[in-house]
Amino acid sequence: MITEYLTNNVWLIWIFISIICLMIELGSGDLFLLCFAIGALGGSATAALGLGVIPQLIVMAICTTLSIFFVRPVAMRYLHRNDDQRVSNADALLGRKGKVSQTIEAGGYGRVAIDGDDWKAVSDDGSTIDRGSKVEVVGRESIILTVRKI
Repeated sequence: MITEYLTNNVWLIWIFISIICLMIELGSGDLFLLCFAIGALGGSATAALGLGVIPQLIVMAICTTLSIFFVRPVAMRYLHRNDDQRVSNADALLGRKGKVSQTIEAGGYGRVAIDGDDWKAVSDDGSTIDRGSKVEVVGRESIILTVRKI
């Protein structure tokens, strides 16, 4: 009974494939599966017109290919337009304020807490900064932060 229903409504299978592609795309962000979802919608439209399986597959392949070359580049530009301006990892700490969690010794190291993370740190002028002092991150070398007392 359900097989007969699906045979008569193949367009629903294409819609289901499209939705699955979109759900998986949410996890990847590469926008390739978005193109397959668009292709599946083309296959669904072809099935709704009553055409056979081969025309459905051909339309799906054409729609997918066209969306890879025309839709994906536009979407990538739109979604990733500020990537070159976005700082990440330790670079995002520059200018942030924190609290000394372990005294920074003169010419040595200590630790600074910033947003719940504890970082190895040195003083920018080589002086001692006592525990509990407020500091600002002014630089970094690898994962060692250079801080200035506020």
